[in-house]
Amino acid sequence: MVTLPYLQEMQAYALAPGMVNLLELDPDRPRIFDWIQHHVPQINHLLQQYLQDCHACFPPTEQPPLQIFAVPLSPYFGIDAFCNFSSQPMTILVDVGRVEPHHWLGLVAHEYAHAQVGKPGHDRAFAEVLNHLCLGLGLPSPGYTEAQLKSYPGGTPVVDALAFWRGTPISTPPDP
Repeated sequence: MVTLPYLQEMQAYALAPGMVNLLELDPDRPRIFDWIQHHVPQINHLLQQYLQDCHACFPPTEQPPLQIFAVPLSPYFGIDAFCNFSSQPMTILVDVGRVEPHHWLGLVAHEYAHAQVGKPGHDRAFAEVLNHLCLGLGLPSPGYTEAQLKSYPGGTPVVDALAFWRGTPISTPPDP
């Protein structure tokens, strides 16, 4: 994988210009690009496994067509991940640097629930799907209030999201 084409492809899945902003990576861009080139394939593989685990919670006829990728997202938008409903297949982009690795499965489940209901927002239909996923995946229930659903899976916010993408020691992904 060549890093720049990968990031440009991820930009094409973004919901708005600048969501995957390469300029914000400067001055650490060379270090981040190197880390992405050597580690993102295994992280994407793990995210794909999590996606398959979510699929397994539903019959095949109820599994939305999805793809998933790890990518640094602009902190300007203040999100950890999103689902692009208009791409074919629908695409989930996850900034794994913004969330502690033990919360990655919960974050994938959150975005999967959006894909399952086919829209953004944290309404009753979303709550039912996310709670169903959490039960099937052995994750804690998020509850049913909008505040609980919006912040699921929770955890302590990562102060420096780019630290993960630089390859700092605290950025160890979970074992597949």
